[in-house]
Amino acid sequence: MSASKKSITIIGSGPSALMLAAQLDSTLFDVTIYEKNFAPGRKFLVAGDGGFNLTHSEDLTDFIGRYSPDGFIEPYLQSFTNADFREWLLKIGISTFVGSSKRVFPEKGIKPVQVLNAILDVLKKKKVILKTLHHWQGWNSDGELLFVHKENEIKVNPDLVVFALGGGSWAKTGSDGQWLNLFAEKEINILPFQPSNCAVKVDWNSKFIEVAEGKALKNIEVKCGTKSKAGEIVITRFGLEGGAVYALSPEIRKQLRENGTATLYFDLKPSLSMEKIHAHLSEKGIKSLSKVLKDKLKFGDVQLALLNSILTKEEFISPPTLSERIKNLPILISGLAPLDEAISSVGGIPLDEVDENFELKKLPNHFAIGEMLNWDAPTGGYLLQGCFSMGYFLGKRLNKAL
Repeated sequence: MSASKKSITIIGSGPSALMLAAQLDSTLFDVTIYEKNFAPGRKFLVAGDGGFNLTHSEDLTDFIGRYSPDGFIEPYLQSFTNADFREWLLKIGISTFVGSSKRVFPEKGIKPVQVLNAILDVLKKKKVILKTLHHWQGWNSDGELLFVHKENEIKVNPDLVVFALGGGSWAKTGSDGQWLNLFAEKEINILPFQPSNCAVKVDWNSKFIEVAEGKALKNIEVKCGTKSKAGEIVITRFGLEGGAVYALSPEIRKQLRENGTATLYFDLKPSLSMEKIHAHLSEKGIKSLSKVLKDKLKFGDVQLALLNSILTKEEFISPPTLSERIKNLPILISGLAPLDEAISSVGGIPLDEVDENFELKKLPNHFAIGEMLNWDAPTGGYLLQGCFSMGYFLGKRLNKAL
């Protein structure tokens, strides 16, 4: 290491870590990334399996409002916005496009590994050292970082340490949250990880699930508490999954924590008012209500089966009650999917354990970024953008500080 430079150890190689390393000034810092897997960015690549959604194109004010807790993410997103991210990707050779859902994807033909390799090329040019198969074990009595590499113990004592260890979901990618107790030993408060952006459990009627398993409810609106989300959901034997449910994870968790159950309310026909629906049902003539629902409201077998599974016969044949339920159908949630099946997690290190620059208040010169902090965001590019923005912000702050 050059005598005029500071040494930085980054532990973890997810989006926040990679962006941090890409922004650090190589004339000021010698940067080494330690990764316990055999290759970097494993969760980043797994996230691309179902369509590589890098960020979202919506207005920044609305974008910021997708995160919780309120206000936490704003300075980091302001420093590196969704538009800035697309521009940065273009500079490193990754062109993007906005899909019909306003989500941002790499141009057709660009695979997730190509995006990762383009970022790694930036790090290579900056002479960032990447050490894989190095499993962080904590600190020794002298405050040195301890790693195990091929059964050998390695001690590292850098000037600055940045933890980017990930959350508690998708353990197969290395994001298993096993680091929590290491921080607790340093008297840093920790929170158990909880699933987010995950399926929810519904104790379905057996006849309903025979008809509806694997089917989607499209163009509906889902409400929980004071929040609502339009979109589609998929009915499973376990319960419900899909973006419209994932986006309400904070509200669902809150109700489960306080009450033991949570309630979602489905608007099965957001495009029609309750009065209009009631008018259609009241003018049915000799037609059955089921026939009217199919002809006038374009309901399919799944919507009809759902209504019949929840409503009594008396409620179903009453146009006023049926109209109200179509616009506000209660679905009782009894739990969440297991943590390891969740797309993301909340918990980890509380935000009041770090300052505005992510430095741990109880460990000077040690920083924590990314999903290991206790914040939440829906799917759709918000999670990745949040991590990239944190890495960018910290990189620029450390450059400026030196």
